[in-house]
Amino acid sequence: MAVDDHMAKRRTVLKGAAVAAGATALAGPFQGLVAGPAGSAPLGKLGGPAFRGLRPIPDERDGKVRLHLPEGFKYRSFHDTEQPVVLNDGTNLPGRHDGMGAFDGPGSDVTLIRNHEVNAPGPAFGPVGDHTYDTMAQGGCTHIDVSEMGQVAHAYTALNGTMMNCSGGQMPWGAWITCEETVNGPDVTPDFTGVSNVPLTKPHGYIFEVPVDGLSNGEPITNAGRFPHEAVSFDPREGRLYLTEDNFAFPSGFYRYTPATNPMESGHLDNDGTLQMLAIKGEPNAHLEGHQVKGANYKVEWVDIADPDPTFAYTPGQPASTPNDTALQYVGAQGRELGAAGFSRLEGQVYDNGVVYFTSTQGGGDPETGNELINGYGNGFGQVWAYDTRSERLRLVYQSPGKETFDFPDNITSSRRGTLVVCEDSSGDNYLRGLNRGGQLWDIALNRLRVGGNPEGAPRFGDEFAGSTFSPDGSTLFVNIQSSRGMSFAIWGPWERIGV
Repeated sequence: MAVDDHMAKRRTVLKGAAVAAGATALAGPFQGLVAGPAGSAPLGKLGGPAFRGLRPIPDERDGKVRLHLPEGFKYRSFHDTEQPVVLNDGTNLPGRHDGMGAFDGPGSDVTLIRNHEVNAPGPAFGPVGDHTYDTMAQGGCTHIDVSEMGQVAHAYTALNGTMMNCSGGQMPWGAWITCEETVNGPDVTPDFTGVSNVPLTKPHGYIFEVPVDGLSNGEPITNAGRFPHEAVSFDPREGRLYLTEDNFAFPSGFYRYTPATNPMESGHLDNDGTLQMLAIKGEPNAHLEGHQVKGANYKVEWVDIADPDPTFAYTPGQPASTPNDTALQYVGAQGRELGAAGFSRLEGQVYDNGVVYFTSTQGGGDPETGNELINGYGNGFGQVWAYDTRSERLRLVYQSPGKETFDFPDNITSSRRGTLVVCEDSSGDNYLRGLNRGGQLWDIALNRLRVGGNPEGAPRFGDEFAGSTFSPDGSTLFVNIQSSRGMSFAIWGPWERIGV
């Protein structure tokens, strides 16, 4: 999810547009959906009724315009780390706000569990304790009790000592699962940043459980794999966790983790389960990152991952010899040896009525013929997939016809009315998009948070939306603008009127 230097280069060299394609979606929010172009209008002018048109809206906090929204909507920003923010436990709030879940909080408040996608070794933010995994890692999660109009009542560190906490998933038993989008550790060489991993005390690349009402135990679910995790969702009927992988330069996989005991019974996710990877029945090593024909629909099977938690030999205090790229591919390569499918950069996902919807950020272009270490794996502008957990069928929901229509979908959530809200991670303007049953896209919000540059010169806007999640009653959409410093928003208004 993070916009790395190589990702920025990727976006500047992409040209043309993927061919539009789509399919009738599965049961759930997209039943009857026919995928295809949302329209031929320029980006940000997708057509439709005037009441969906975006306009500058002042922030309820201080009157500054940070978002454009439809008529009748309001918002309040909070936890703006452009200035230091100190939480109730003395934590200096970190930036890089990313994935987030919303739960019933105390009184009328909403409890948010929010990721902070901070990379590179360094002292853990906040107090150190049982909720600390690695004292020399700078990522983690914060707990925020906030009103539906964005007024913070209480906040503290819920998990620290992790790295690159990207997205995750909201669990129905009352927990947030956070995902590390990295395989850094003292046992591997530096990642794309070139920063030494020697200071790290533990391997990374795991998922962690964070309870809504307290602190994490700081223990990774290692059997759910050590790979660049992005997001998770949970099917309570099966008791299974579904996991996406965002492996920038290599094929990414779609996984499922089956714990020994259904967490709906035990109240937590155990570390005694098995990890599997999706494969297309009768089509080993399917290139699903490539352009899909209209109506693409696949019967799937699952292959076992024999060694989900690799560690590599190293001497503490000395640089490791195992390349980071080797570690990044270790788990996925096991699945591909058994025929697992390859996707392009799987990111956000959400479970709704027996269907898991997930995004492929660079999917939909020409199929890859090899690894592209600079430009990323995938030549398109994005796909949305749906996996029916009951029929075990995978279907393409939407495929971008080009950058001007839909550019690099990332985090997603589902509204109470069954509309997907998709966060774009574009190199240009970044939007929140709505995607409905009729295959239509429309703008929900536009980022106009000024970043860097000369305040007196032309405005420069940047960074992705992330962590979109509705309050339990559906009235408020909480979302982050990631940026190096980070900011969170509460947005409310007539959702039904704009089809969300």
